[in-house]
Amino acid sequence: MATTPQASMQLETIVLGAGCFWGVEKRFEAMPGVTDVQSGYAGGNGVEPSYRVITQQRNKFNPNNHAEVVRVTFQPELVSLETLLQRFYEMHDPTQRNRQGNDVGTQYRSAIFFQNEQQQKIAKQVTAQYQPLLTAAGYGEIQTQIQPLNQFFPAEDFHQDYIAKNPNGYCPDHSTGVRFDSSNVTAAPAVDNSALLKGKHIVMIDAAEYCPYCEKFKANVSSKYQGKIPLHYRLASQLEGLTITTPTWATPTLLFIENGVEVFGVQGYMEPEVFYKALGLFSVGADSESYQVAFQSDTDRPFCKQYEIFKNTPDGVFVDAFSGAPLFDTRDRFNSGSGWLSFKKAIDGAVTTRTDYSHGMIRTEIVAAVSGIHLGHRFNDGPNGTTRYCINATVLEFVPR
Repeated sequence: MATTPQASMQLETIVLGAGCFWGVEKRFEAMPGVTDVQSGYAGGNGVEPSYRVITQQRNKFNPNNHAEVVRVTFQPELVSLETLLQRFYEMHDPTQRNRQGNDVGTQYRSAIFFQNEQQQKIAKQVTAQYQPLLTAAGYGEIQTQIQPLNQFFPAEDFHQDYIAKNPNGYCPDHSTGVRFDSSNVTAAPAVDNSALLKGKHIVMIDAAEYCPYCEKFKANVSSKYQGKIPLHYRLASQLEGLTITTPTWATPTLLFIENGVEVFGVQGYMEPEVFYKALGLFSVGADSESYQVAFQSDTDRPFCKQYEIFKNTPDGVFVDAFSGAPLFDTRDRFNSGSGWLSFKKAIDGAVTTRTDYSHGMIRTEIVAAVSGIHLGHRFNDGPNGTTRYCINATVLEFVPR
């Protein structure tokens, strides 16, 4: 909900149902001239206005069920009701009856609840304007109910500002892409996906409009990712030529693709540790030694094959095998005789530490700062009593300088 407006402002309200109220609330809050948006229930008869009751199976197709709605408070001198209703239609698919995407039931119906004759008149006018645009785009008849508001029931506190309270979610987007003013809309450009038909790739389904979860993922994960498996951004309409099984209406959605075919997908924001664990499953598999070391805190066998390859590499840098982030420099490498790669130090900012109490010991664990994977341990038995970073070779890759 937005901040309380000043008493001197001229305010008006309209109650709208466009499917799940979480994403609808967020989108209206972002509109200039909107002072408050509150999630709630309306339109029911003989049904308790609570989330627990309206979502019960017995009410799923009950025509007297309440709809999930938002009450939008706005300043008419800054934003007109016509503009709000145009935005309402553009943010969902009004041709779907008693559903939006995978959300099925009368509580998800499209509805405009007017409070006076003028609101009713504008609602019918905007609806009549939108139908031919939808028809031209190949959509069916608008199913939106236009009816008087009997009473608005505020939803439970945990539904208010739900997206802000749940940082690891997604933005539902069931919009048709049909706009009232097509001159202000740039169609999503055609994308050549031929490169994604060979090898492994990661595709993030991005939002055409602002999505806080997408921006958070870009800032916390993809902006720091330098891994060898390419990461691509696509809109849901730009997946032509790919075989996708995960629904594409949630942003962000991460698709892990091999030879153009989805191996698996994950809906919603992923913390870095979760993303890299999924990437590990996709890139090397759960049974691989590198996965067991990186994500299960296992340890390489001493003098393993990868150690023998890396112990005498020329001048260069060792990077995280999953994120590609630089971790250790060959100039800081030394032969400890232990059978594991040893370094005097890590590259500045590349690793973090935490206390490890496993196996009845107290040790300092070394963790990659970007991906959070387990790298090894830090000891104080280096040359002349200096620090030794004892690192597993199977979670590294070598890049010549």
